[in-house]
Amino acid sequence: MSTSSESGLILPRYRRDPEGTHPPLDSPGYGSTRLRHPTQPLVLLPHKLTEVTGPLLGPGRLGEFDNDLTRQHPQEPQGQRILVHGRLLDGDGRPVPNSLVEIWQANAGGRYRHVWDNWPCPVDPNFEGVGRTITDDEGRYEFVTVKPGAYPWKNHDNAWRPAHIHFSVFGSAFTQRLVTQMYFPDDPLFSQDPIFNSIPDEKARQRLVSSFDLDRTVPEWALAFRFDIVLRGREETPFEAEDGDEEEDE
Repeated sequence: MSTSSESGLILPRYRRDPEGTHPPLDSPGYGSTRLRHPTQPLVLLPHKLTEVTGPLLGPGRLGEFDNDLTRQHPQEPQGQRILVHGRLLDGDGRPVPNSLVEIWQANAGGRYRHVWDNWPCPVDPNFEGVGRTITDDEGRYEFVTVKPGAYPWKNHDNAWRPAHIHFSVFGSAFTQRLVTQMYFPDDPLFSQDPIFNSIPDEKARQRLVSSFDLDRTVPEWALAFRFDIVLRGREETPFEAEDGDEEEDE
């Protein structure tokens, strides 16, 4: 959908998100939201030139190994090597090409390479935990990385985050950024994780769980997981609020 501005520029209009798809900004079970959720009613701002134009986030911004987190250092990182792939789709199921996709994650032991992460798990000197790539003409992306570990985060008694990878998707400008998390199938920690369970709709929660992809698994080298990201519509991927985007979820 689109609408014309006074200047004649065609501006996008977006359909409303389905009820229950995204977590409320104040989720009592997720302790940090009490400190940073908005206390005043939100104001919807119209889309203007800033939202539909901006610096190009194209291939020139990528390094040789930006999408292979196992080759960014002289030695390979510890852990189970995995291939994470999928498609970026719009609300009508059409591919979204040439979009910047970024990831960040903990290492195989569940520790981020981050100054505030000091739980007693070794930092892997051969793993930064960050990567990025550009979707191709069919909206496809792919990363090689290691499966992250679970980690404690002190939100409640004996609190552990399920293994997950953070995703950031950019549009054509820096103001067009969405952030979400990808989880792994059959994680035993789902039931006690308030971030995962802050999404009201059960079907929407399951859209954050990747699927094991045997066809893309590389024999004797890497397991594969598929995670499609849908920007709008009934099958929309749940996204985080901007003020809830933290590397360690604390």
